[in-house]
Amino acid sequence: MSVQERKQRERAERERLIVATARELAEQQGWDAVTTRRLAERIEYSQPVLYSHFRGKREIIGAVALQGATEMAAVMRAATAAVDGPRERVAALARAYLDFAERNPAVYDAIFQLDGGLAYAQEDTPEPLKDAFAALLECLGEVAGDDVDPGLFTEVFWASLHGVATLTRSGRLPPEYTELRVELLVDRLAIVLADQRLPCQTKRSSPGLRD
Repeated sequence: MSVQERKQRERAERERLIVATARELAEQQGWDAVTTRRLAERIEYSQPVLYSHFRGKREIIGAVALQGATEMAAVMRAATAAVDGPRERVAALARAYLDFAERNPAVYDAIFQLDGGLAYAQEDTPEPLKDAFAALLECLGEVAGDDVDPGLFTEVFWASLHGVATLTRSGRLPPEYTELRVELLVDRLAIVLADQRLPCQTKRSSPGLRD
């Protein structure tokens, strides 16, 4: 390994450590607790070293958001791949989304609530954000109906899931009825083409994760 390659590897490892530490601290104590000083203390780097990787907290939030979007896409695809039938897939998608939001509140906030300096629904939207939307579209696009734009339908269903996730977490909705809400979403909003029993596979392009 050349000196340049070793330095690049060490830099990448430092960046991963910074992001992992910020994520851990945010999940434990909230994003207000995440400061460059506290991060530098936890990872035992100087603040100048930290700033050589990220210009500030905003960029760190953005890095956590991209990591989280990648994980969310993988979770949703795994959930839909494990079941058969359009209704079952959409229900699995909804449960996986809400479970991810519940288990990773700080990461979820980084993706959808906080300013991480990322572009949403733009040409330059980062690929992990586009792919997270694509993971929704791959399943929901097939149950949108012939007269409905699949991207628009996916946005509406996603917005419903986001509302359930955020309102439940904030105590505005009682959590014991979450499964009933999922059933209503699936049966009343999503399953337009249930009788056709179409699999959740689509080649449509994604407009990008929206915020």
